[in-house]
This record gives sequence, structure tokens and C-alpha cells, in this order.
Amino acid sequence: MTDIAALKTEKQELINKMLEMQKQFIEHEHQNGVSGKDYWASEDGLLANYRQEYMDMANRVVDLAHEIVGSSRN
Repeated sequence: MTDIAALKTEKQELINKMLEMQKQFIEHEHQNGVSGKDYWASEDGLLANYRQEYMDMANRVVDLAHEIVGSSRN
């Protein structure tokens, strides 16, 4: 596997995980509701690290996309 192929694979795996996280969040929201406090400051369950983990993955996807095409964010 080439480096580019490995980067594309990692990017797709992250996107798939992000989509699964979104699906779980929506299901959780429909079943339990989500207050602003839960979303921004929850320390329990699904939402405990949701925002940070999702943001980290989203940033990595952007970095990978740039690396794949040979550009940069700056």
C-alpha cells in the first residue's frame, strides 16, 4: 500500500467513525434529549468526550486531505 493509499484509508476510517458518532448522538438526543449543559459540559456517557473527540477527528481528516493532495492549511 502506498503512503497516499494509507492516508486515504485512515481518512475514510475516521469519516466512518464520525458518521457513527453522529448516528449515536442523534439516537441519544431523540431518546433522552440533550441540553446545552449536557452537550458542552457532560462528564458522563456518550457525551463525556464527544465534542473534543469529534473535533480532533475532523481536524485530522482535514489534515489528511491536505496531505493527500500536497497542500497545507496555512
